[in-house]
Amino acid sequence: MLGLTPLGWVHTLLSLVALGAGLIALVRHFEIPPRSRLGRIYLWTTIAVCLTGFPIVQHGGFGKPHALGVLTLLVFGVAALAGRSKFGAASRYVEMVCYSATFFFHWIPTIVETTTRLPLGDPLIKDRDGPELQVATGVLFLLFLVGATLQVRRRRTQARQQARGPQDMEIFAS
Repeated sequence: MLGLTPLGWVHTLLSLVALGAGLIALVRHFEIPPRSRLGRIYLWTTIAVCLTGFPIVQHGGFGKPHALGVLTLLVFGVAALAGRSKFGAASRYVEMVCYSATFFFHWIPTIVETTTRLPLGDPLIKDRDGPELQVATGVLFLLFLVGATLQVRRRRTQARQQARGPQDMEIFAS
């Protein structure tokens, strides 16, 4: 069914778990916090999705899906470094945007695979490199940019409020 191997089914199910965990985390926290339960589920299932994706994708050797998997793993590496404050004051922002970028990366193969496989027998899109998918990827990228910008602005506002801290509380105590 759908031309999936057993590994393909595992890969797809892991992908759905990762997307669900990422989406719930973004709705709840407006970011994917890597030290939360949802963040860890997202992180480890996404890594598993990347690793299971390498042997399944067989479109004539190393291709775009493989490159996206490698990029995702590299971005996780950058996020891990940022989580250890390796980027100074920007570390928290780098970590947050990196996790959001990996969530954006998830949607590219999700849209490609879904629209080129479903409905069965007459998929929505016939060409994996078609203009429709390029437009969809562009729209997703714009959504990512808007979301990342809002995340950074929100984090800056929170940092300013925390920096003011107790002094502001004195105003309310009077």
